[in-house]
Amino acid sequence: MYELPGGPPGLDEPVDAGRGVFARLGRLVVGKPKDPTDPDVFHKLSLVAFLAWVGLGADGLSSSSYGPDEAFRAILGHEYLALFLAALTTLTVVLLSYSYTFVVEHFPSGGGGYVVASKLLGPLPGVVSGSALVVDYVLTITISIASGVDAILSFVPIGWHHLKMPLDLAILLLLVVLNLRGVKESVKVLLPIFLVFIAMHALLILYGVATQLSVWPQVMQATHAAASRDIGVLGFWAVFLIFMRSYSLGAGTYTGIEAVSNGLQILKEPRVATAKRTMFYMAASLALTAGGILVCYLLWHASPEAGRTMNAVLLDRVMGSWVLGGWRIGAWLVVITLVSEGALLFVAAQTGFIDGPRVLSNMAMDSWMPHAFANLSERLVTKNGIILMAGASASLLIYSKGKVSFLVVLYAINVFITFSLTQISMARMWITERHLHRGWAAKVVLHAVTLVLCIAILVITTFEKFTEGAWLTFVITSGLIAVCILVRRHYLGIQREIGGLDAILSEIPTEPVAAPAPPVDPAAPVAILMVSGYGGLGVHALLTIQRLFPGYYKNVVFLSVGVVDSGHFKGRTEVDSLIASTESSLRRYVDFAHRLGLAAESRYRVGTDVVLDAEQLCHEVRREFPKGVVFLGKLVFAQEKFYYRFLHNDTAFAIQRRLQFSGLPTIVLPIRMGIARR
Repeated sequence: MYELPGGPPGLDEPVDAGRGVFARLGRLVVGKPKDPTDPDVFHKLSLVAFLAWVGLGADGLSSSSYGPDEAFRAILGHEYLALFLAALTTLTVVLLSYSYTFVVEHFPSGGGGYVVASKLLGPLPGVVSGSALVVDYVLTITISIASGVDAILSFVPIGWHHLKMPLDLAILLLLVVLNLRGVKESVKVLLPIFLVFIAMHALLILYGVATQLSVWPQVMQATHAAASRDIGVLGFWAVFLIFMRSYSLGAGTYTGIEAVSNGLQILKEPRVATAKRTMFYMAASLALTAGGILVCYLLWHASPEAGRTMNAVLLDRVMGSWVLGGWRIGAWLVVITLVSEGALLFVAAQTGFIDGPRVLSNMAMDSWMPHAFANLSERLVTKNGIILMAGASASLLIYSKGKVSFLVVLYAINVFITFSLTQISMARMWITERHLHRGWAAKVVLHAVTLVLCIAILVITTFEKFTEGAWLTFVITSGLIAVCILVRRHYLGIQREIGGLDAILSEIPTEPVAAPAPPVDPAAPVAILMVSGYGGLGVHALLTIQRLFPGYYKNVVFLSVGVVDSGHFKGRTEVDSLIASTESSLRRYVDFAHRLGLAAESRYRVGTDVVLDAEQLCHEVRREFPKGVVFLGKLVFAQEKFYYRFLHNDTAFAIQRRLQFSGLPTIVLPIRMGIARR
């Protein structure tokens, strides 16, 4: 048994008929395939902390473009609360970020809130958290694009605003193409935008605060006087509720903090250290930016204006009048900052495209979602997940007409469902394992305080905005949870039937091998049988061949494709484990065939596209055994339902079509499943 090389087909191999102009164009847009077995592939694709800050942290940082805006609008008439709001916003960012460093430490393989809740609370809380995360990442993409276009349109005449929806969809399409090319490539393309945003907002906040230092005593006195007046007139609890309402409606500020814990797989080794450094960069930049903008709103007396974001108003007041050498550079700086702000929001959509498909993939590995979402493309990205996220985001953009105030309501709810479940999970872990960890009580307090803040935001936002669209979040998320439960029920039924088949076939008596088995005869008829892991399905297929063609196929070559999906694409160790598992399964098939008195060998390849790799493997083996006929197994059901095509791919038929078109005889063997009758 040996591994066949994984290079492209030679000149004597058939070329897929569909690989014409459109296929070449797609290759030009998306890029050349990447080899998952390359020992350096993980080093080439992984992100250092700085690039991870761009790819994963941009979501949190970009929320300073709309989170503080929404929060400040909620305290109009009580603007002095902005100081307290800035302080609590900063504290919340610090607490959430610090609590997630423990998630990173204890779950270094990634998965974030979904894996944490699944492992520590159970499958049902896990699927709730995972579904909430998937919807949240769809909303991350949607609101980032919608808010980014709003920021850009803030400095053009209102007459141009009718172009908003076409611009939203065009940006979405561009991001899809970038992400299909690969994570690292997309991050590098968007890096200059991130750097301009950091530089311009640092200038805005530093200048905005520094030039107002002389009025700080008056600001503090005015704040104290206004707070005393409001408490005297309205009462403490009324003022507190106004403050908490504003704090909760600005909850979009904190979205994205969980992104690092979800995307650990793409970070450079040592991953935990890289993740913590990335988390620090993200938390520090978000806390300073969001808190600084809120303080600047107050210091510069910013107020809402029609057709403009609060940040656009603030920029105009702080920089708009700057003149240098007779040139009004202020106006240009405002434009550059707004463009960078809008563009960074497009970078923030990267978080949804990076982490959303990864959550889908983790759920697919656990059979909550169709298994196709765990597949990788030739560029080693989860293409199916990217396309699903893009389609869902496009639907939401069209439904909401890109209205940020509506999308923010949907956005904040789901992320705080996941935050809350994560805090509960981690607190439970510290309590359960308290004898293993020093300082566990302080960590429980940390998660408890953070949980109280998360639940407060979740409850107030839901109560405040339920009739304004928050209900839609619960409907969508509940619907996704129901779909996940049905998908898992179907897969578990299939697994039970296959398990029963394994148990039956494992009892088949076979004759012990009395002498070394003869080699496969290249001049004789050869059954070329595609198999996966060793089990009842492969054994059933081999016995079916012997039953259909008694005494004809005395030579068998077992073929297998080790598919590198997102579950295996976490490091070189996982890929090596996949190779070892594939080799072990093939050895067991060969041994079984020998005990049946058959001559048998095996071949395998490792790749991401099972159809393409299987096709090339079959042609290589057919050249070695000219009288070979390819056999494939296919699950068939008593009653084929329309949604089965989403849950079970037509891999066998796809391979058969390719092989038969190129003249290689191929037979699909049915493997009957009775699950549809129950």
